Amino acid sequence: MADETDPTCNPMQPLLEGKAKNGKLDTVDLAAIPSQPTAEDFKKFDIVRATQYGVFDRCKELVEAGFDVNQMDRENVSLLHWAAINSRVDIVNYYISKGAVVDRFGGDLNSTPLHWATRQGHLTMVVLLMSHGADPSLRDGEGCSCLHLAAQFGHTAIVAYLVAKGQDVDMLDKNGMTALMWSSYRVFGYDPVRLLLTFGANVNKRDKISGNTPLHWACQTGNTVVIKMLIEAGANLDALNNKQETALDIAKAQKNNMIVNRICKYRQELGYERTHCLIKFSTDKELRRKVMLIFPFLAMFMIGFIPEMEAEWPIKVLLAITAYLIFKSCQHAFFDDRLYQIMPIAWYLATKVWMYYTWFAYCWTYILYISILPAVRNPIKDFLFITFTVLLTYNFYKAWKTDPGFIKTDRNEQIKTILRLAETQTLQLNQFCSTCLIPRPIRSKHCSVCNKCVAKFDHHCPWVDNCVGAFNHKYFIGYLFFLFIMICWCLYGCFTFWSERTSWAFYEDGITGILYKIIVTSPWVAWIALNAAVHFVWVFLLLFCQLYQISWTGMTTNERLNHARYNYFQQQEHGPDHGAGQGKGHGHAHGGLKSALKHELSHLKNTPNNPFYRGFFKNLIDTLEIRCCGLFRPHKIDWMNLFEVPGSTQAQAKPSFQVSRENYQFV
Repeated sequence: MADETDPTCNPMQPLLEGKAKNGKLDTVDLAAIPSQPTAEDFKKFDIVRATQYGVFDRCKELVEAGFDVNQMDRENVSLLHWAAINSRVDIVNYYISKGAVVDRFGGDLNSTPLHWATRQGHLTMVVLLMSHGADPSLRDGEGCSCLHLAAQFGHTAIVAYLVAKGQDVDMLDKNGMTALMWSSYRVFGYDPVRLLLTFGANVNKRDKISGNTPLHWACQTGNTVVIKMLIEAGANLDALNNKQETALDIAKAQKNNMIVNRICKYRQELGYERTHCLIKFSTDKELRRKVMLIFPFLAMFMIGFIPEMEAEWPIKVLLAITAYLIFKSCQHAFFDDRLYQIMPIAWYLATKVWMYYTWFAYCWTYILYISILPAVRNPIKDFLFITFTVLLTYNFYKAWKTDPGFIKTDRNEQIKTILRLAETQTLQLNQFCSTCLIPRPIRSKHCSVCNKCVAKFDHHCPWVDNCVGAFNHKYFIGYLFFLFIMICWCLYGCFTFWSERTSWAFYEDGITGILYKIIVTSPWVAWIALNAAVHFVWVFLLLFCQLYQISWTGMTTNERLNHARYNYFQQQEHGPDHGAGQGKGHGHAHGGLKSALKHELSHLKNTPNNPFYRGFFKNLIDTLEIRCCGLFRPHKIDWMNLFEVPGSTQAQAKPSFQVSRENYQFV
């Protein structure tokens, strides 16, 4: 990688930026931008311009000739300011060795070089200046410390480093604003709010001027992502500012109906408003979870039982209406945003329970000493049925309860890790989790549902209410396989039951006639068969996709869907030079439609590009950990502690921290 301080490596002409005032930049006249200087021009630069462009030899020449490194220019800006804002590491070290004042105030905002580097997001420069004694707690002309600047400009890596170095996460600026207030107000994304909350930032602190909490500030700008995080972190929805307004009042004044509806929903779930007689129970989060788990069992039973029961149709209709009203009341009182996480596993368990009940009650047992369906009874079938049932239950339980590879650490270790990564210039946000405060091992990902980082993350599966990762992937495949077999067995039993209890002819009865006979024969069996058919579809598709991804592509589900985000795929595809410059990977090929098509087709067969692909059978053996009495030897990898592609000799590019290195600053 070329040295960033070498002026001849600048691939484009410098970009001009106006003076920063109140966080806004003046517009720039592009016609006034000078052309790219030549080598001869560099030799004629004055010291300010040489510092801006990073011409180290010219700077050294002028200083050795007697120029005072602490002399301010006509804009009241020091040389160290210009070197800091352009991240000129060598020049900063040289100026400080020559006596440059590290905490010199200057510029229109009366700020230090550390403030300038922080505003621009240069983590490397922040670390360097602080190593030379720069004080991050100093306030600039607007009353902001470096922590406030990093938070309001969204420089999460710098926020993490400053807090790890001992800066108070709830430090106040001159207006009483905390870093969490600034990021809630200005940054429309998960970070750095998520990181500040992880560090324990106070969600209910009020600023001095308006008395707003972070939630008030987020509602002012309609920051929906931040609002959800703040409420989940315990923000007080009844907190009042100096105008006696709640966050909800501000959202209403902004006429943001989406936020108003969301906050109203949260208020009901948290018990801020008494909207029904069950409010005392519905505010219990654990009770709500249990109700959502039990709901599918009762709903499935009532839908099948009411038509099946021997009673007059008016009674059945009355029972159906009563059950519907009860369910709607429970839905209104107890259901919350976790419904879509809880419902799949609850529905699966309910279907499984009633499928087995149907098998034993309608297809297998004796009623009044008469075998209903002798076709499904014989010792071999009974043995296979019990065996597959045990294997299904075992694999489901292991996929459900096994730790998939949650990466754990304590706070002291988190702080040490942040400092080590920042000071070695390897703190890359695409490989660092701002929630867990840990470097993510390769192929891992933070699960938003479990709120933990998972080694070799495949996906979060609501059907097992757990992440699928390094340690339970094989059990998940086993669960899908045996579930598919048992669903087919259930459908076989239902069809056998119908063939024994009724008869039909396709050309005489038609599809509607056959369905009518099936439902009339037993509405319960028809209902269970319908559920089994629905499960058959998703289980078959998911099992097929999992086996395809494991064996043919060697990818996880997460990698398959987001391969453009991961450097280890981009580097394999394009080579070291191209991959290093991609950063996060932009996910498209250059060269028009034909190149783009080739790029996408390459992902349908990832064998040449995927560094983890070991061949069709070896991929299966590795994931399923098949040993077969020592005949096979799975390739064991410690996914919890793997941070680089095995066998990779490619040098890692220095992090850019989302700041273009060509963004040079001038006035």
